[in-house]
Amino acid sequence: MSPLKRSWGPRGQTPTARTSLDHHQHLNLFGALLVSPQLRKIRLSTRSFRCNLRSEHTILFWKQLLRLISGNIVLVWDRHKIHISPQTEEFLQKHPRVHIFHFPTCAPELNPVEFVWTQINEHSAGFAPHNMQELTTRIYAGVARTRTSKKRLLACLKNSELSWR
Repeated sequence: MSPLKRSWGPRGQTPTARTSLDHHQHLNLFGALLVSPQLRKIRLSTRSFRCNLRSEHTILFWKQLLRLISGNIVLVWDRHKIHISPQTEEFLQKHPRVHIFHFPTCAPELNPVEFVWTQINEHSAGFAPHNMQELTTRIYAGVARTRTSKKRLLACLKNSELSWR
C-alpha cells in the first residue's frame, strides 16, 4: 500500500512520486500499550527491525517489555503465527507473571495498537521517502508524536471495542 493519500496532476495524467527507496527494504514495528490498573498511566513501547519479523524478534521485544514492567502483565494480542509459535510460547511459559489472552481471529478493531499504527500511517501520509533513513526518521517521528500524547494513547484504547473496566 502506498503511503501517498492525495496528490494532483493534470487531468488525464496519473501523478507519480519519485523515490529511490528499495521496495525490498523493511521497517517493521512491534508495539505495546502499557496500561496501568485503573487507567492511571499509559505508555507506548515499540521496537523496530529492518527485516521480516520472526519468533526471535517477538522474544527480543518481550525481553524489553519484561525489563520495563514489574509485577503481573496481562497480555492481549492476536493469533499471528509469530505470537503463537512454539518458540514464543516456550519463552512466555517461563514467565508466569505474563497472563495471555487472545483477540478473536480477524478482529483488528479490538486491538488498540492497530489504532497506534493508524496514527503513524496518518503522520506519514503524503510522504515519499527517498531512502531508508528518511523513512525511518518519519516513522520514528510518528511514533514519538503518539508516544508523547496521553490524549492520543487514550484515544487508541477508547476507539477499540474492548471493555476497559
